[in-house]
Amino acid sequence: MKNTNTQTNKGGRKVKPTSSAADGLRELFVDELKDIVYAERALLKALPKMAKNASEPKLIAAIEDHIAVTEGQVQRLEQIFEILGESNRGKKCDAMEGLIKEGESIIEETEIGPVRDAGIISASQKIEHYEIASYGTLAAFANTLGETEIVSLLEATLAEEKEADAILTESAYNSINFEAAEEDQE
Repeated sequence: MKNTNTQTNKGGRKVKPTSSAADGLRELFVDELKDIVYAERALLKALPKMAKNASEPKLIAAIEDHIAVTEGQVQRLEQIFEILGESNRGKKCDAMEGLIKEGESIIEETEIGPVRDAGIISASQKIEHYEIASYGTLAAFANTLGETEIVSLLEATLAEEKEADAILTESAYNSINFEAAEEDQE
């Protein structure tokens, strides 16, 4: 039975949950898993375009390496759905679609070179931070639900996302941001 209680939102207005609202934590957990699997699949389509439009070899390599990592993350999510006995069909992730669109805008609005590379790093880190937040929350939900095997799978992905973020930060601070700044002074 769906919760039909009225809730108060941030603006103080009362809102009624949709008929598809999650009843409990497990249902919310599965719903969020469907969101992140959609997000990862969408990212797999966007990463090659980012790599193609980057100019710094280490950045290109980092993006290309992350494609393989992301493919493994999708497989891990599919394994989680199997453990739960749930369909691995994704649910549209508006957040990831917006982040990808922002990255595409940066590519369209900058010329190839250090400034575009800095923009690609910026967009990529926003994506990584979204994924870090998502996987951290999912691992906490799985832990609360007593799904220890799933916790391990989610924590492995969380560690990969944190590593990707660190690589992007290193790329930005080791050269790309400084090269982009030098272009401003020319």
